[in-house]
Amino acid sequence: MANMPQPIQPHSSAWIAQTWISFVVAVGITAMGIWFLPVDIWVKAFMGMGLLFSVGSTFSLAKTVRDQHEAMSIKQRIDDARVSRLIAEHDPLKPAL
Repeated sequence: MANMPQPIQPHSSAWIAQTWISFVVAVGITAMGIWFLPVDIWVKAFMGMGLLFSVGSTFSLAKTVRDQHEAMSIKQRIDDARVSRLIAEHDPLKPAL
């Protein structure tokens, strides 16, 4: 049981609140900065679209990295279980055929 993976601890509600607040503040301040730029409306629209695409691709990238990490973790646990089973089934006193 020493090799059993430890359960993942969920994030605290304070951490979740802090991450959402920082996200909303960062996007809000950036959007406000774009809105008050002294440029034509099409430049503001272009920058706003860039902000939205950046936020969307950041979410996609974070999800992809998380999914890859979880897949590697599951694969590692499956490999560990296979090795443990092989070791448990191996009888060193049994003659080889």
